Amino acid sequence: MEPRYGSAAGLSPENSSTITELVLVGFSDQPQTEIPLFIFFSLVYLASCLGNTAVVILVALDVSLQTPMYFFLCHLAFLNGFFSTVVTPKMLFNFLASRKVISYPFCLAQTYLTLFLESTECFLLAVMAIDRYVAICYPLRYLLIMSWAVCIALAVAVWVTGFCASVLPLCFMILPLCSPYVVDYLFCELPILLHLFCADTSLQEAMMAVGGAGTVLVPFLLIALSYLRILVTVIRIDSAEGRKKAFSTCASHLAVVTIYYGTGLIRYLRPKSLYSAEGDKLISVFYAVIGPALNPFIYSLRNKEVQGAVRRVVERYRKSPRIAF
Repeated sequence: MEPRYGSAAGLSPENSSTITELVLVGFSDQPQTEIPLFIFFSLVYLASCLGNTAVVILVALDVSLQTPMYFFLCHLAFLNGFFSTVVTPKMLFNFLASRKVISYPFCLAQTYLTLFLESTECFLLAVMAIDRYVAICYPLRYLLIMSWAVCIALAVAVWVTGFCASVLPLCFMILPLCSPYVVDYLFCELPILLHLFCADTSLQEAMMAVGGAGTVLVPFLLIALSYLRILVTVIRIDSAEGRKKAFSTCASHLAVVTIYYGTGLIRYLRPKSLYSAEGDKLISVFYAVIGPALNPFIYSLRNKEVQGAVRRVVERYRKSPRIAF
């Protein structure tokens, strides 16, 4: 049975302009968990903000990290921090609030932004896979192929394509909602709003399916093809040390791709018999809050280049002259 995110069935529609707020149920049916969850997700959100901000600042300050790989990592860090900020603060507020509501305009904004950022991340991960493919398969021509002009053009293309593939189609998806405006979820997403629309949503669902295929399957195929070529190239390397070094340059990106697409596959492709509102909440929390907090650590903890850059930036700061007041 498919999960019910709202209680709109069989009720009369209401003009969206008269709707002021929606109720976000969240984990209110388990009030004993709300304070522990608030503390846990506050710490996770803090780690996400600090980790992703640190990546951007570090790449900006250390010349050795100003390469195509870390240029795209900066975009991923900004995207992850932005995604967490769109979702987490309101979720944390509702953990403590007696009235767990979200204004309808903010719900629409959250729907637009989450879809935009999810689509953009798919394309960005594909571009990062192509970057690793060029670095390993064409090492001598890497900097020539992945010039700064090419990197900037790819980054612009990623953001523009993510916008066009997600935000523009949403202009055709605003339909009348039915009361009561109760959403058994943690934040607003397009699949959630579709359950609240009173009108026939078959066209919107078809558009969402086509858009999803374009924004998920196409980048996934590019990632798979890139890693297939990387695997073939690495197998041909004679030395074990060379193979290990080649794989190590892909390990962080591959881990992020596995987490991101693994969560998406579990959410969208599992059998209907396994659907549950509580399960969807946990999955959404993982990809919207925990995943963005993990990514900076995946790229940094065992990365000697990043560790070296941290030491250099800290040492430079310690040696810089202080201004006395």
